[in-house]
Amino acid sequence: MSSLHDFATWEPLLRLLRTDHAQSLAVPGGEVAGLIGRQGWSVPVRMRFPGPGRAMLVSDNQEVHDAIDRVRTALTEAGIGDVAFAAEIPPSGRAVLHLFDHGPAVDPGIGNAHPGALTLVEGAVPEPWRRLPEPVPGARPAPSVDLAALERTLRERMPDETGATKKEIAAAEARLGVALPEEIKVLYRVTAARWWEHTENDEDAEARWEASDRVGDALGFELNSLDGLVIADRSRSSFRWEHAATEACVTSPDAVVQDLVGSPGWVVIGDTGSGDLVVVDLTPGPGGHLGQLIVLDHERSVGACLLAESLTDLVRDPDRTWYSGGSRNLTSVVARLHGEAPDSIEAAAHPDLEVLTLGGWRGEPVSLTPLVGLPRLRTLYAGPGALSDPREVARLTGLEFLELTPEDWRCLLDAGAVPRGLSAAAIEAPSDHDLRPIMALANELLTLWERPLITETVIEGDLGPLP
Repeated sequence: MSSLHDFATWEPLLRLLRTDHAQSLAVPGGEVAGLIGRQGWSVPVRMRFPGPGRAMLVSDNQEVHDAIDRVRTALTEAGIGDVAFAAEIPPSGRAVLHLFDHGPAVDPGIGNAHPGALTLVEGAVPEPWRRLPEPVPGARPAPSVDLAALERTLRERMPDETGATKKEIAAAEARLGVALPEEIKVLYRVTAARWWEHTENDEDAEARWEASDRVGDALGFELNSLDGLVIADRSRSSFRWEHAATEACVTSPDAVVQDLVGSPGWVVIGDTGSGDLVVVDLTPGPGGHLGQLIVLDHERSVGACLLAESLTDLVRDPDRTWYSGGSRNLTSVVARLHGEAPDSIEAAAHPDLEVLTLGGWRGEPVSLTPLVGLPRLRTLYAGPGALSDPREVARLTGLEFLELTPEDWRCLLDAGAVPRGLSAAAIEAPSDHDLRPIMALANELLTLWERPLITETVIEGDLGPLP
């Protein structure tokens, strides 16, 4: 048996939890829950904070860290990424510990033990992650492209660089599956940017740093080697269903850059130095240019920002800045209503509506009738008190993602009204909601789609009575 399922592994943590939650655990049925993973944890233990003028040290809470590390070590040994738990510890000290393995169909929660999104269809991804670029037949390189001037300028600024051969560039194109613009071929014929290949114990590291910096100064960004070129497709952007399902891709008729998560025509050639990717765009927007340079902001999942209409243009002014905070016009596509009046849902019922979230509801519950028949509505989140009749969800036949409270899910399940076209779902519950009923509800939903269930292991042990 794995040490993860050994009561001794959990005993130090259970003793801490009993001390911190003695009053609530003494109530019949009382429990305390948490989530522990290899990379982090969310456990309701009381931390000791140092006095003013001193930063917190691990040693200030060494007992807590040691107790949790015992469990994390067991996770590693078992080859498991995380475990959710609920503990019942009555005054007698006879503890019952419920361990939950999320399995392949359920994401762990964020900040508490409740499950994250349930993937009801194996391999399903949210609509923005399925979106491919639209063809722009008339796309052409920018008028500013000047290959002769570009090469002359680059060689003047990088006189000591070694470039790639035509054969090496052709091999890179074959690997990527795209034809590189002529400007990019010129760039790599001047420098292959291979400073950091085979540099173990390299005594010339300082010289290589200086070469890299010179090229960066000449271009305005940190250049990847020719062999390091990659495609920024949708797989570059990880996602959680409950977040990604509320995103949308909207490319306006005059957009310079297509609003996408990724594209088979986005070739990553460098980095801004702050974690943002510099990309050659081979699938520009209707108002853009073939081979333009764009930036993928590491804090955004969707969309990109124009850096320069061409590499020639950028090299003329390598110190230019770019701004990622430009607003995206999602007015008719995404509606986020928070505590709004009942008639606001009618105003949001636009034919282009894809995402509707109803959160922080303070007024009268609303009917979903105005949304029936909307051709593109795919995501609905409804928080506590938002819906007057949850069964109306069944009339929204195009939904692929649905997040509801436990009470609203119960209503749908009892009525046999859960939309069967869903690809994923989530349960919205406050962090103090008992864990076991939430896990049971999640398994009911997974059962409808014949998906792997959350499994439970129960461990018992005696902590002895409180002193």
